Amino acid sequence: MISFWIASSDIRKNVFIPKYYDPRIERKIKELSTTHLIRDIGSMEEAGLLSASTGHEIGKEAYGTGSIPFVRTSDISNWEVKTVPKQGVSQEIYKAYADKQDVREGDVLFVRDGTYLIGTNCFVTGIEKEMLFQSHILKFRINDESALSPEILFLALNSPFVQAQVRSFQFTADIIDTIGRRYREIRLPIIKEERIAKSLAAQVKAALEVRVRGKAFVKQAPVLIERCLSIGSIKPITDFDNLSDEEIREALVSDTVTMEFGEFEATFVSSSGVKNRIFLPKYYDPEIDKELKALSTTCDILSIQELVDQGLLEIETGHEVGKLAYGTGDIPFLRTSDFANWEVKHDPKHCVSDKIYEEYSSKQSLKPLDILLVRDGTYLVGSSTIIQPGDEKSLFCGGLYRIRSLAPDRVDPYLLLGVLNSYIVKRQFRSRQFTRDVIDTLGRRLFEVRVPWPKDETFREELSARIRSVVEQRNKARDLIKQLAADYAPR
Repeated sequence: MISFWIASSDIRKNVFIPKYYDPRIERKIKELSTTHLIRDIGSMEEAGLLSASTGHEIGKEAYGTGSIPFVRTSDISNWEVKTVPKQGVSQEIYKAYADKQDVREGDVLFVRDGTYLIGTNCFVTGIEKEMLFQSHILKFRINDESALSPEILFLALNSPFVQAQVRSFQFTADIIDTIGRRYREIRLPIIKEERIAKSLAAQVKAALEVRVRGKAFVKQAPVLIERCLSIGSIKPITDFDNLSDEEIREALVSDTVTMEFGEFEATFVSSSGVKNRIFLPKYYDPEIDKELKALSTTCDILSIQELVDQGLLEIETGHEVGKLAYGTGDIPFLRTSDFANWEVKHDPKHCVSDKIYEEYSSKQSLKPLDILLVRDGTYLVGSSTIIQPGDEKSLFCGGLYRIRSLAPDRVDPYLLLGVLNSYIVKRQFRSRQFTRDVIDTLGRRLFEVRVPWPKDETFREELSARIRSVVEQRNKARDLIKQLAADYAPR
């Protein structure tokens, strides 16, 4: 949209922002009206079909008081809450807000404030445990599922047609963008043909179930993988897979990022034991050495530097393309916040042109099964993902390490992903991160991290196969949901 005319009589609520009147949206409504019923959220609220409410701001003093997730806008990715949200609260604080927020299965959490994240949403599933959510998030609930299923609401909200409306309605309030009360003006396309609606709802439900079971594995992976490594068997994973949804829900750990730092507070180190003039107590956490020693009966303990020196791994960082490159094209520029739960976001924040991609692709490259690991970013340090076919045409920023196995038969990428996400390795990331200027980083200390590599070949293959299955199934379901939303109501 470059420019268009609008009569003064068509100005609504003294809004003089051109994008608010995007004529393409009106044309699309006429086009969709033959197959869809178009209803605005406000009228659906008034009719009692749908309800909307916001979360609460609990105050920073509540952060880190417990392990119950306090879901913020950045904690929503690929239609689900991150397995390890940034902040957690205590049972006491949770109980103070739980009844007011009343989060249930089938609710949709929708980002209202936050510029790039506005319109991002997630579907609350039965496997989720307790949570609270902040005031920048709206909770939508269908009150009459015989009239409209939650899955169709979810599909409509993620359709290009609705997302285009979200962008046209958002405005700047103080220092942050928001859609404010304009969410009520969003017109939802509700498919008229009941048979088609039921089929689409069933497909969405099935895809979400695949992703939810896989997410449960990813969330529990630090515990499960460490147990497997300690006994040299995938039995802990097999036992977990055999649990019912309710049993999995009860078994899941309620971790937040702050839990990764462990409970270490102090230790004694002689002056001769000080390394590289590092005086951070957490750097010398004695529990890490104890755990690695215990794992040495079933695993070879190798530093990442040793794996590089043996020609098994190649590690490099990305580049900063500059803010002027943002939005120039459709090729993802992956940043530290553009992946979660072991996968790349389906809607990365910034994209670049083919010209910029060609300029930098000769300096950096991505291939399927490369691992991206966050080097810089405080809470995100140590987070990782594995590139899947179709995601490799991307650039990545300087705050990421790209880790490539040069000998997949000896260092399987999926197994490496799992080991990097074990507690013993994640704790080493946390013990080695430090503040540089205004941001935390791993710097070159990544190469000091020691990984427990299983000695038994059969065990390695079984563990790798299980991790691969989860990643591939979740990725396939992600792409299906994205396609269903794109086809449901194109822009």
